[in-house]
Amino acid sequence: MRTLHAIVLIGACLAVQALPPSRAAAQSAAAFQQARQRMVDEEVAGAGVKNERVLRSMRETPRHEFVPLPHRKNAYFDMALPIGESQTISSPFIVAYMTEALDPQPTDRVLEIGTGSGYQAAVLSPLVAEVYTIEIVPQLGQNAARTLKRLGYRNVFTRVGDGFLGWPEHAPFDKIIVTCSPEDVPQPLVDQLKEGGRMVIPVGQRYQQTLYVLKKSQGSLQREALQPTLFVPMTGAAESKRQVQPDPAVPSLVNGGFEETFGDPPMPAGWYYLRQARLAAEDAAEGDHCLVFENSTPGRGSHALQGLAIDGRKVAAIELTFRVRGRNILPEPGSRQWPSLFVTFYDDQRATLGQGAVGPWQGTFPWERKTGRIEVPLKAREAIVRLGLFGCTGELSYDDLSIQPIAKR
Repeated sequence: MRTLHAIVLIGACLAVQALPPSRAAAQSAAAFQQARQRMVDEEVAGAGVKNERVLRSMRETPRHEFVPLPHRKNAYFDMALPIGESQTISSPFIVAYMTEALDPQPTDRVLEIGTGSGYQAAVLSPLVAEVYTIEIVPQLGQNAARTLKRLGYRNVFTRVGDGFLGWPEHAPFDKIIVTCSPEDVPQPLVDQLKEGGRMVIPVGQRYQQTLYVLKKSQGSLQREALQPTLFVPMTGAAESKRQVQPDPAVPSLVNGGFEETFGDPPMPAGWYYLRQARLAAEDAAEGDHCLVFENSTPGRGSHALQGLAIDGRKVAAIELTFRVRGRNILPEPGSRQWPSLFVTFYDDQRATLGQGAVGPWQGTFPWERKTGRIEVPLKAREAIVRLGLFGCTGELSYDDLSIQPIAKR
């Protein structure tokens, strides 16, 4: 499973001192267990996932086993991590959120499209009868199969192939979960979903998607939009059918004025993984809405994200213009980190290259217009814009946000 977002959040750094191997392994396992419990409490249950069976599986599934060794120390942060082959393992919250939306039952036969590291399949394993999971990238599919077998997930069946086509030999399925994004719902998956079955799938353009739960009734699909999201694209046949492609030479933001809304209660379209954030109509700097972050608990995540394509070979820098307002903004005790507007850059393998920032903000101040220039790394191919308090307390509002690329000469 692979969402494309990276969020730096509070969590325990896991380190093992020089000890005998058996004792070091025991301490490492205990540290991972402790970090996993805290992650579920704060970033999964704390963010709204309520299904007790799903929460139990999240507590028992060793995410660190599905993360490459260089990134294992970050396994229990709520963040996506690279797993190779330009793919990522999704954040724990989105795995739990999608699993809850799927409504897994003990008798279900589930099809997963996009095995990735195998983590989503492992979370589903104790919740359903059988999991059939397909990965289009051979190396990832083979690695996941070995990991799942080593860890004893005997009701998970893996296959390397194009998930757009599904797995007709084992259809129909009670549930289907898709962890990569096509522009439209693949018809073969609709055909392989049992009548009365449920599919959870992100659908949309490359950097602007909506997570849906689909219910099959009398051969057709009833759609319920859940939230804006960002997943890596479904490749293979799905990518060849894509009609809209972003232009990495002209990076841009959508809905920077937060006027387009989504859902009930309304959320800003185009922005995803909101924490401690709300749309506000009162006293907006421009138009009818602004985005307000409010947090009273030091260290608690408070943010909103948006991804975009950007090519460091063609874009030298980006200029950000926006309006910002603050009220009683204070850092977490013991920390001097203040909130800023961050832009994080990624290479073609989705590894982090670094980040730039405009800010920081502190205290109380009225609406101010800000402009900042951020240099773009040569190897950059994607970026994520991050707004929020990021563990600070107080209230922070944004409005009228735009990006202007500065081309290389």
